[in-house]
Amino acid sequence: MDPKQLRDACLRFPGAFEDFPFGPEASVFKVRADSRTAKMFALSSLDAVPLSVSLKCEPALAESLRAGYPEITAAYHMNKSHWNGVDCAGNLEKQMIIDMIEDSYDLVVASLTARQREGLDWRRVVEDGAID
Repeated sequence: MDPKQLRDACLRFPGAFEDFPFGPEASVFKVRADSRTAKMFALSSLDAVPLSVSLKCEPALAESLRAGYPEITAAYHMNKSHWNGVDCAGNLEKQMIIDMIEDSYDLVVASLTARQREGLDWRRVVEDGAID
């Protein structure tokens, strides 16, 4: 997966946008819940070599993924039980990375209020085509 594909995969979800609160080198992908609230679901330095992304994950699944794939580790500078670091230049299938991005987005959206979730037509995205 290259930087453009990673950015496209993160921005395909309703309410998703790219922000730079940590400086221009760190792309933070968030979902806008309402006019005052936005929550992060992915973090990447898109110019870094090798390319990697930090993604939110349920703790039990995070441990399982780390045990099964050397490309998935505890995310640097993040809550280690809830965030995985994913090497996008390794042997992981592109679709697996896209699925993990979607899972991260879904976890964040699930934490929103019912009213905020209603404003996002997030189930529709699953039916849309895959990222090239």
